[in-house]
Order: sequence, then C-alpha cells, then structure tokens
Amino acid sequence: MNKREFIKLAGLASVAAAVGNPAGMVSAASLKGKNNKNGNSPKAPFTVPALPYAFDALEPHIDKTTMEIHHDKHHGAYVKNLNDAVKGTKYESLSLDEILATVKADDKAIRNNGGGHYNHSLFWTLLSPTKTTPSDKLKAAVTASFGSWEKFQDAFNTAAKTVFGSGWAWLIVTPGKKLQVISTPNQDNPLMKGIVKETGTPILALDVWEHAYYLKYHNVRPDYISAFWNVINWNEVDKLYAAAV
Repeated sequence: MNKREFIKLAGLASVAAAVGNPAGMVSAASLKGKNNKNGNSPKAPFTVPALPYAFDALEPHIDKTTMEIHHDKHHGAYVKNLNDAVKGTKYESLSLDEILATVKADDKAIRNNGGGHYNHSLFWTLLSPTKTTPSDKLKAAVTASFGSWEKFQDAFNTAAKTVFGSGWAWLIVTPGKKLQVISTPNQDNPLMKGIVKETGTPILALDVWEHAYYLKYHNVRPDYISAFWNVINWNEVDKLYAAAV
C-alpha cells in the first residue's frame, strides 16, 4: 500500500464513522466470532478476533484512529478475502496453521490473506496498554542467543527498519529451540515452510506496513519501532515461548 492509498482509506474510514458503513467497506463487527480469541478458528469461515483492549488504549504510542482502521478495515479485508479464496479448494477444511504450513508460493490470494489474518491475530495479542516485563527465563534465553538484551533489541530494530516496503519483523523459536530475529516481506510469516527461508514459531511480531503507523508517524518508521517497545505484552510473549520450547 502506498501513501496515497493509505490516506484514501483513512478518509473512507472517517466517512464511515460519520454516515455508517458504505458499500465495499469491511466491518469487523460482522466477522467476529464469539468464542474465537485469536481468530484461528478450526477452519473456514475464519473470523476477525476482537481486540483485548479499547482502540485508544495504546495511546500515545499507537493512536486510536490507526487501530480502528488497522483492525476493522485491513484485518477485516484479509479475513473476507481469505474466506473467499479458500472456498471450494483443498484449503477449506484446513486450520489456519495447516494452510500456512502447506500453502504454495503461487497460491497468492491464500498466501497473502492467510498470512495477513494470522499475523494480525497474533499481533493484537502482543500489545498491551499495561506495562509488562519479560520473565527471567525469557531474558536468559535472549542473552544466550544474542549475547545481551540490548543486542537483541538492536537486532530486532534493525530487522524492522530494513524491511524494504511492507512486511514484518519477528522473534521466533527455531526448530532447534533457539531464538532468532528474522523479517519477512508482505504478509509472509515463519510458518510458511515452503516460502520463507527461516522458519519457526513466532513469539513476537511487529507490523511495519505503512498502514500500521503512517497516520501518527508518517514516514518515520524508526519512531514507530521505538514506540512499540512501550506496548509489548511480555506476558503473552512468555506464554508463547514456554509453549514453543
């Protein structure tokens, strides 16, 4: 998405807020499942998970309008497009994790929208309006893998800053149970075994698509990356790490 497209979408969202949902705009409210915390329902139709906090809860680090557009419009569109793409295919009976593990590079609609749904469903849970801290176990593992907590932060920040165009930065647990920082383009993620070079279990993720930060931070991605460290839900990261090892 370029800046012009983002600004156009932001404008449409403002109109939607004033006059209701116009034709063609995706409403997350119509897609959410009642018992689907992470959006990873067993199989299609997939749904958009509700945020575990208010849209304005992450301010001043991530603003309310960005969260509304990002969650309701962007994530909502990925879910709608994924459900359309899997209909009548071999993927329709698979879980989201199974789809991502088996999707082929040329299955672009499923690859992009399946990745978009998984990545955002995870991302929302990794943010918290309440300050949290990493466990001693996680800090020890980080130090063992990177040399120090500061070196890990530097590696993660560099991965996020150097994504060309749109993509994600990740902290993953590798198949060898080590921690590694990687980045992926677009909506690819570490579960896509036949597509990405480094695979593993993601435990921390940062969306560096412009739609995640442009309204507040404009083209200054490093400021958005710095702000991200203030809203990480380390309790969730700890849980994901414990489950992965």
